[in-house]
Formats: sequence, structure tokens, C-alpha cells
Amino acid sequence: MTVGYGFNAILTANPGMADQLVELLLTGLDEGNPGSSEYCLVYLVCRSASDPDVVHVTEGWTSEEDHHRIFAGEAAQAIVAKVQGFVATEGPYTDYVPVGGKAEF
Repeated sequence: MTVGYGFNAILTANPGMADQLVELLLTGLDEGNPGSSEYCLVYLVCRSASDPDVVHVTEGWTSEEDHHRIFAGEAAQAIVAKVQGFVATEGPYTDYVPVGGKAEF
């Protein structure tokens, strides 16, 4: 499978809540959640090096349609609802078409 659609979201946590926000976002990788989907090929949660409250989320999906279908599901909507309680502001949301790269952990 190849990544045909992706996006980057920038979230600013409420003061002192970035650790909890990151922990919650990483539950997206748990069995049955969006990041564990066979259609989600890239799921990265990153902290800003210069602002401890800023969290970046990068996702790569097989297609935009697959992303929207999975995020319309119960598991994704439950995470999105919880995330809102930790977020003070949402920065730019950038969608893109990946052309290549690499990620290893």
C-alpha cells in the first residue's frame, strides 16, 4: 500500500496539559482506533522543541476517502471528543499528497 493522502495538524494544549494530550493522541494507535487501521500508514505525534504546549500530528492514509470513512467511526469520534478537552487552540491544518520519505522508530 502507498500513502495517497496525508495531513498535519498543530494543536496547542491548555497550559500544563500537553502530556495528557500526547498520551490521548497515542491511544489512536491502540487496536480498533484510527491509527491502527490498515489504511493509516503513517501516524506521528510530535512535541514542539520550542513550545512545550504545542503538539503536531502527522497522518498518512491510503486515500482521503479512507481517512474520512475511518474518522466517521465511533472509535475516532470518541478520541476527537476527548482531545477537544485538552486543546486551547488548533493551528493550521494542512492536507497534502505525500511523494516519499521514511519514518523509523
